[in-house]
Amino acid sequence: MQTKFLLEESQMPKYWYNLQADLPEPLPAVLHPGTQQPVGPSDLEPLFPMALIEQEVTTEREIEIPEPVRDVYNLWRPAPLYRAHRLEKALGTPAKIFYKYEGVSPAGSHKPNTAIPQAFYNREAGIRTLTTETGAGQWGTSLSFAGSLFDRASGCRKP
Repeated sequence: MQTKFLLEESQMPKYWYNLQADLPEPLPAVLHPGTQQPVGPSDLEPLFPMALIEQEVTTEREIEIPEPVRDVYNLWRPAPLYRAHRLEKALGTPAKIFYKYEGVSPAGSHKPNTAIPQAFYNREAGIRTLTTETGAGQWGTSLSFAGSLFDRASGCRKP
C-alpha cells in the first residue's frame, strides 16, 4: 500500500486550480469593513496589483502560473504527497485522504507558495518594496525570500 507520492518535475502543474469555478453557487461577497458594502477592485487597488485582484474575482477554472514563478517553485517542488491511511481508517471513510509536506521549502512552510507569486506580480506592477506584519516570522521570512528573488526590497531594514 503506497503512502508517499512524488511527482517528477516535468509533471509540475502549469495552472492554479480555481475552486470558485466548480462551486454550486458563488461565494458571498467580501464586505468592506468601513462601509459594509461588497469590496470592489477600487477598494483593493491600494493593496494589490491588478493581476492579483483579477485572480481574486475570476471564475475561470485554471489560472496560468507564470513561468518565472514555476521556475522558483522548482527549487523545492514538487513537494512530497502522503496518503493518510491511518486517518482514513480512524474515520472509517472510504475517501482517500492525502496531505503534503511543505517543510521542504526554503522557508520551511507552505507560505512561499503564496509569497513567490505575490512578489512576482508586484514586481510586474512596478512595486519596489513589500512590507508585511508577521507574528512567528514564517510569513516575513517567506516574503523576504520571495522579494529577494524578484529584486524587491523585503520591508526589513537593517538598523
